[in-house]
Amino acid sequence: MGENNKNTPSSFQQVLRTSPMDFWRLWYVGFVVTTVRWLETVAMGIVVYQQTGSALVVAMITMLRLVPMGLFGAFLGAFAERFDRRLTLAGIVGLMMVTSALLSVVAFTGALEVWHLAVASFINGCGWATDNPLRRVMMGEVMGRDRMAIAMALDVGAGNVSRMVGPAAGGLLLAGVGIEGAFLLSVALYASAVAATLMVQSHIPSSPGAGAVLARTWEGVALIFSDRRLGAIMAVTVIYNVFAWPFTSMIPVIGADRLLLGPEGVGLLTSIDGVGAFAGCLLLALWLTPGWHARAYVGGTAAYLVGLIGFAAAPTPLLAGVAMLVTGLAGATFATLQATLVYLAAPMEMRSRILGVLSVCIGTGPIGFVWLGWLADLIGAPEATAITGVMGLLALAATWPLWRRI
Repeated sequence: MGENNKNTPSSFQQVLRTSPMDFWRLWYVGFVVTTVRWLETVAMGIVVYQQTGSALVVAMITMLRLVPMGLFGAFLGAFAERFDRRLTLAGIVGLMMVTSALLSVVAFTGALEVWHLAVASFINGCGWATDNPLRRVMMGEVMGRDRMAIAMALDVGAGNVSRMVGPAAGGLLLAGVGIEGAFLLSVALYASAVAATLMVQSHIPSSPGAGAVLARTWEGVALIFSDRRLGAIMAVTVIYNVFAWPFTSMIPVIGADRLLLGPEGVGLLTSIDGVGAFAGCLLLALWLTPGWHARAYVGGTAAYLVGLIGFAAAPTPLLAGVAMLVTGLAGATFATLQATLVYLAAPMEMRSRILGVLSVCIGTGPIGFVWLGWLADLIGAPEATAITGVMGLLALAATWPLWRRI
């Protein structure tokens, strides 16, 4: 993709030693937001399934966190360029904190209903949709182009630690305290993230006079259609988010119905994915060289699809855990290189816009969530998950002419 630096062990250690404090502050914000997302996804999924008994409703609640990416992602990148990004990020995290606080109050009164969780998922999804064009662009500007891949590996590594911590905490709090305890922990974590954001000292200039949001958005979309590298990256992203990522909504369903696990077991099983992902991020940071970025990106997507098929077919919690370890390793590869490849391929002045379009591609996930939830209600969650994984492998093979040369 045009990079010349190599991510050797020494360069990884140098990044750890020399990264500015602003990078670590932004890194912590991402860790918190992802931890809360996983914590609440597991807790909400279990509660919704207990109340409704419908895999489709569980998938829809999870899906609502992705809808804002598809609706607003392309505009958020252009919008973010026009304002102080530090204050904008602090305000967005603060809004998510208020949402969790309101949910905790409603839960304490015993009046919590599925529609409350649906609204909260959509609102917090709006915050998540800003991550690529806002926080990650800030991280890239702080770290510089040459260290972007390692920076993203560290960032995704933090997100994957949260996939160990968040689901386990969500399951344990739900079993021991109730869902209100999970929301109170979310509020405390969000508050610390707001404080970290306000401590960021680096200033990324805004460009309020550089054109209307719609015009700037269209410039980013047009570039992707004209640049084969960017087009291929976006295509693989769509395949992953339609056919691979939605399987996470079936983990509580398969865990409860097929593997006969309680809330603690479901949370711990989900956290195994995070163990594999954290290990994958460390391996990427230490050994992956730029020449293998694109191959690892596509290969990670294929391996993830194979892993989720294995999870769906697993007859025991142990084998399901092994499959989750595979999805973790593969997912780390995909997530690390997705933003890295786009950041490096996009012109500097258009990075926020292009990463905003990337958010739209991620936002295609609701198509997969609706499909998987509907099929799971029709034929069963394990069978629906396996079929969707096979469809993803076929779609990846069909797009081979598009990405084979990147």
